[in-house]
Amino acid sequence: MAHWLMKSEPGTWSWDDQVKAGAKGTSWDGVRNHQAKANLMKMKKGDRAFFYHSGDEKSVVGIVEIVGEHRPDPSDKTGKFVVVDVKAVAPVKTPVSLAMCKAEKSLAKMVLLNNSRLSVQPVTDKEWDVVCRLGGLKSA
Repeated sequence: MAHWLMKSEPGTWSWDDQVKAGAKGTSWDGVRNHQAKANLMKMKKGDRAFFYHSGDEKSVVGIVEIVGEHRPDPSDKTGKFVVVDVKAVAPVKTPVSLAMCKAEKSLAKMVLLNNSRLSVQPVTDKEWDVVCRLGGLKSA
């Protein structure tokens, strides 16, 4: 299983919105960056991702599971971009802020800290375990 981090502006699509989508989940659409698209295309059913509130909050707030692999994004008139389907798995007990990640030396190479604008990014197994611990979860 691979791990990822997916960013969303809470005013556009929040963790609460994701939870309300239920077990069926929802499409992660609107990605218009080619590197983020490449990451979406690598995702496999069963992979897990941190749900990250961007904007003012800048925190990991939950964990989602990939329940549908990439397909064309119906909101993209150019036909170049893709969506995956995700469902909420669990909230983190304690939101893991960007500042907390920056303070954790073992996360120094995390994409979140080195390519902060990328909306869909890989997370190593070690980084996954550290962020889960910071969020009060066992590795999910």
